[in-house]
Amino acid sequence: MLATDVMRTSFATIRTNASVLDAVHLLLETDQRGLPVIGGDGELVGVVSEGDFLHRDELGVSPPSGNWLESLLGSDENSPERARMHTLQVGSLMSPVLITVGVDASVNEVVAQMDIYKIAQVFVVSAGGIVGIVSRRELLAALAARLRAQADSEKIGA
Repeated sequence: MLATDVMRTSFATIRTNASVLDAVHLLLETDQRGLPVIGGDGELVGVVSEGDFLHRDELGVSPPSGNWLESLLGSDENSPERARMHTLQVGSLMSPVLITVGVDASVNEVVAQMDIYKIAQVFVVSAGGIVGIVSRRELLAALAARLRAQADSEKIGA
């Protein structure tokens, strides 16, 4: 089974200059785990995911400690983690590290990427653009369809 067989092809994207509030609203409205972030030229430049919103001053959550010294002394006010807590634009909050697969990738390859990077979704790309998203939700839906088909064929054969 290929990633293209199970991927979501209808999904929201967001621009780097969009507000953090807009990103939160889009995540809630679309039931996506993360949003592909699009740069000024329309290219895929990053991802902003649910986890990027966890360490926010508005929630009263401290930033993750980067090393043992920060753990002892508290996060430096000028640290990248602290800056992410205060940012109001997606471009400053997003992760520029993208985990992608090509359109010819198998579901096995997608799951392997999810396991290696401990992520909940992978972008499917073609010619430098995003054409789909495979998340755990799409994988569960594919599993349900296979199990249903198997059960139906067993009923017919019985």
